[in-house]
Amino acid sequence: MADSPSPVTDFSAAMTGAQTFQLAGRPARHTVLFFYPKDNTPGCTTENIAFRDLHEQFQAAGTEIYGVSRDSLRSHESFKTKLGLPFELISDPDEALCEQFGVMKMKQMYGKTVRGIERSTFVIDANGQLVKEWRGVKVAGHVDEVLEFVARQA
Repeated sequence: MADSPSPVTDFSAAMTGAQTFQLAGRPARHTVLFFYPKDNTPGCTTENIAFRDLHEQFQAAGTEIYGVSRDSLRSHESFKTKLGLPFELISDPDEALCEQFGVMKMKQMYGKTVRGIERSTFVIDANGQLVKEWRGVKVAGHVDEVLEFVARQA
């Protein structure tokens, strides 16, 4: 968790809807970036659905949501359509954002050590300051906790 607000280096990245995400100048009071390992996997599907189901409450709190993984835009578009996601997904195939936010970790998967994204969520305010972070996220209850945090900031 961020002890005190710290600046986030501006970045841009390709996202669904044939758009480019640009951190600088975001009109939202808060921007939530949630990093997840892979489209169409059980935990990642559950997490995206949880953000989808609470999307209106996030918007009411002046918060925009963006999912980030290393999947291609094509995979993201399919995943977004399949789940009916009302927010965009950012594609980070070269791991630039993953490295910037320090979410690439060695993990155990099916008895093997693999390098992948550690499920993490970051809240950035309208001034580009990181105001809250969660690392090593467990999906159950997490999205509610993020919503509670941004609602308190409103």
